[in-house]
Amino acid sequence: MKYTMYDEILEQPNALKDTLKEEKSHMKEIAEKFEEFDKIYLLGCGSSLSTCYSAKSALDFLSDKHIEVYTGYEFFYNKKIGTGNAGALLTSQSGETADTVAALKRAEENNIYTVAITNEKQCTMIKKANDTVITSGGRESAILGTKTYMTQLMSLYEILFSIKGPEDDSNAGTVKKEVLGDIEKLPSITEGLIKKTENENKDLAEKFKDDDIFYCMGSGPNYGLAYKLAMTMFMEGALKHACPLYSGEFRHGLIERAEKDVPIVFLNADYPGDEMTLKSIEFCEKIGVKPIIYDMKDYSNMHNLMSPFALVVPLEWFIYYLAHFNGEDPGATRHIGKVRY
Repeated sequence: MKYTMYDEILEQPNALKDTLKEEKSHMKEIAEKFEEFDKIYLLGCGSSLSTCYSAKSALDFLSDKHIEVYTGYEFFYNKKIGTGNAGALLTSQSGETADTVAALKRAEENNIYTVAITNEKQCTMIKKANDTVITSGGRESAILGTKTYMTQLMSLYEILFSIKGPEDDSNAGTVKKEVLGDIEKLPSITEGLIKKTENENKDLAEKFKDDDIFYCMGSGPNYGLAYKLAMTMFMEGALKHACPLYSGEFRHGLIERAEKDVPIVFLNADYPGDEMTLKSIEFCEKIGVKPIIYDMKDYSNMHNLMSPFALVVPLEWFIYYLAHFNGEDPGATRHIGKVRY
């Protein structure tokens, strides 16, 4: 049986290509505007929040720009949010996410310049924000988000890495240019990954279909992907219990629950923090844990700061078939959209 998510995975290259075609020059203009600000807020919920984590971590390797990440209501209730000389990039598939709309309202009240990044042209966030980026993913059926994730993450990278700063005269500036160049190639790279990673992850999913608890680890930009993997892909898509954590936190808790036959997903891209990822993998292999390793170098020769873009595609296939082998539609929901609080 083929679910709607299958087609949405296949549609990602075109969504990326169309978003670049329609919004690239506009995103450059937004980047110029954000050069003025002393502080940048990245705001979202669920998969959208995960893109904020990854984009911030990626730029933190290169720039001293002050960037903070908040989920919607945490931003709304934070008493330390300043006023003026700051910009906020708010991400939401629907543009109606209550938490993020509340954060937008708070930003406006504090005279913070707002940019909404969303798929929906007539949504509340588009109407209320100072500026907008319309991603070309269209409305998605699969709750865990495929096109939404890719186009939002690409938009954040395009804007943030286009912001000029003192680091541009150093090696960091060269890296920023390389990342922006990789973004141009992203639609074709994604298309290739979709084709070559389906079958191997279908087989992997069948192997792990009877496991109910997964741990997800990554460092740097891959922590954001680990967060998405656990919070929306495993729990919303495959209906499996999952927990994300930074690689450096392995020995501060998970090491006591890492037992024989427990599956742990490791995301590696040779970031400085992945020294801990590799040590954790080595330890787990010794005690019989079932490691599931996704390594950037096995999927792409893009700069390693682009790792979330490369690794999310095989992970999408893994989650899709994990749900399938358990008789679940990976795009359906049981409670989301029904429970109001």
